[in-house]
Amino acid sequence: MRLAAVVVALAVAAAIAKTAPEARFFIMGDGTLALVNAHSGAKANVTYRRPDGTYDPEALAQIRRVMRSRDGGEGEISLRLVELLGHVYAERGHQPLRIQSGYRSPDYNEAIRAKGAKAAGGSLHTEGLAADVAFPAKELKPLWLEVRKLECCGAGYYQKNGFLHLDVGRPRFWEPATSKVEENLSAGNARLFARTEFDRYAKGETIVVALHALTLPPVLVAKDAVLSADGREQPVHVESSLPEEHGCFAVDARGAHLRVTGVRATTRGMLVLKTCEPRVERTPATVETNPIDVRAAD
Repeated sequence: MRLAAVVVALAVAAAIAKTAPEARFFIMGDGTLALVNAHSGAKANVTYRRPDGTYDPEALAQIRRVMRSRDGGEGEISLRLVELLGHVYAERGHQPLRIQSGYRSPDYNEAIRAKGAKAAGGSLHTEGLAADVAFPAKELKPLWLEVRKLECCGAGYYQKNGFLHLDVGRPRFWEPATSKVEENLSAGNARLFARTEFDRYAKGETIVVALHALTLPPVLVAKDAVLSADGREQPVHVESSLPEEHGCFAVDARGAHLRVTGVRATTRGMLVLKTCEPRVERTPATVETNPIDVRAAD
């Protein structure tokens, strides 16, 4: 009887595992998030991800409202950022996160730069990819070190101001003395990067890619790209409804979407997009995405 019970339990566990939704990001919370805006007092306490793995539009709308710009502008907040904040929220025992700065409208970002504030010209806040979150002083450095270990994100440590900058751009970390924000390092598309909509995909699924930190449009993107994994390069195809110039897609706005098809199964590969001539100023010849997994069909 005991053996039979074990067999049944294993069968049930296998069935649950088979029907459970696959995690779409490498770094995720438990699907819940509580936020409070440090300036407006706006609050949200939501379950943003449903049991089937889909995202609740109303919960995401509440998150956007709490993280809106100081000038009242409301912009999209990346699901990748929501999951990063959800991860930090869960790791801290579900204590509400105090948002010092979430989304910033481009006009507001330029206004505070004009007043001498240390804000990047190509700030990821303007794309819904970043948040400044206040924490008690004793938690700041340990949390900063923990986020650094994830090797997924940007993490800025602002001890004097009492907050961490968290973003879902390229993995990097800094303190005020090493931020170099006054040098406007993103100028001329120098820090152009790409992000896929998710981290995990099924074989044959179309992969949506967006370009970020685009400061000098347009950027021309070739229709052929590669998936680099395990020292090999797999050719893939780029599609878009964007206008074309010189046979390439003309990306003229940050966050503009491209679609990548023809990706075979791989583990932790990275899409590499090619840019076309003429390239303006410091536009790189290639633009890499975050790592992705593409699983074989069941």
